[in-house]
Amino acid sequence: MKYNITKYFTEFFESERASGIILLLSAGTAMVLANSPLRESFLGFWHTKVGLDLGVLNLRYDLAHWVNDGLMAIFFLLIGLEIERELYVGELADLRKAALPIFAAIGGVILPALIHFSLNKDLPTQSGFGIPMATDIAFALGILALLGKKVPLSLKVFLTAFAIIDDLIAILVIVIFYAGELNLAALAVAGGVFVLLLILNRNKVRTLPVYLLLGLVMWYAILQSGVHASIAGVLLAFAIPFTDGTSSSPSYKLQHTLHLPVAFGIMPIFALANTGVTLIGSSLSSLLTSNTLGIFIGLVAGKPLGITFFSALAIRLKVASAPEDISMRHLLGVGLLGGIGFTMSIFITFLAFGEGSLAQNSKLAIIIGSLTSGLVGYFYLSRQARNQEVT
Repeated sequence: MKYNITKYFTEFFESERASGIILLLSAGTAMVLANSPLRESFLGFWHTKVGLDLGVLNLRYDLAHWVNDGLMAIFFLLIGLEIERELYVGELADLRKAALPIFAAIGGVILPALIHFSLNKDLPTQSGFGIPMATDIAFALGILALLGKKVPLSLKVFLTAFAIIDDLIAILVIVIFYAGELNLAALAVAGGVFVLLLILNRNKVRTLPVYLLLGLVMWYAILQSGVHASIAGVLLAFAIPFTDGTSSSPSYKLQHTLHLPVAFGIMPIFALANTGVTLIGSSLSSLLTSNTLGIFIGLVAGKPLGITFFSALAIRLKVASAPEDISMRHLLGVGLLGGIGFTMSIFITFLAFGEGSLAQNSKLAIIIGSLTSGLVGYFYLSRQARNQEVT
């Protein structure tokens, strides 16, 4: 079995590689500023209130809120569009090809969540089980890109496919487990707008501004409903017409328009707003709690073991097959890179723990776990490539 490498995937891969570098620089900048004499000014900046409060329509929030509830809705819109494309014309359109990344994603979600849950059952930190479940596509593909031709291109396609499914599962987890107290009236309005969007799609309305305007109304309704507003982005993505998926498709046009602004604008801003972890006053004991250990072990060990074991199981049961140029060692290596949680993990931390010390320690565990996974994955795959050259 072979993966078909499309021009779109090549463009996607190249932009994700560059995005990973920018994201790393943004996270590093936030860490430096949060532990410098500029700490108070930097952290206080994200709590600056902006927007309008018109009574019935309240759009006045601090900058961090706008980033996490506003800009991240656009990020999730892009994720939804990418999932839609994969389902229609990508590697997930063919069930036989999709089976391996689907099994890999399920294993990479279940085992890390179980590890965290087993260490935090019946504790206030139990709700953090979703934190080590996610894979950051930009960072993971960025590291694969550093390996160049040392790894098969089909491995990069496989990583992208299972990471996209991973994101889809993470979205479902957010909806089911991280909703607040529900406002049924606002939820009904959001549902009504979504149904209207689907009707427009069904009636072959192709005008993007109409969808975006109604999507904005749906976003505000979901913001008031108790469900995280970012979910509006995913719902809007699946309502926008895909048609034949060519460059004339509304879905393609929007995805193509959003990709660079999200990769080089929204994600770096998110990193700046959310990775400014203060190390001053932190102790080793704060990093050895059941929560932080659950996050670290879940990312570094749970992810690669879950991805590799479930992939091997799918192949053993003959419900899936790996491309000829991918071995089980390749799958283990890419599973290690799957432990780079970062963006989605930090986002779920925000939903689970808010902004207190618990969230700060969780973010630090994510950063350490992601760096460890990235470094181990890189050197493991690099060594495998050298061994293959020798033989």
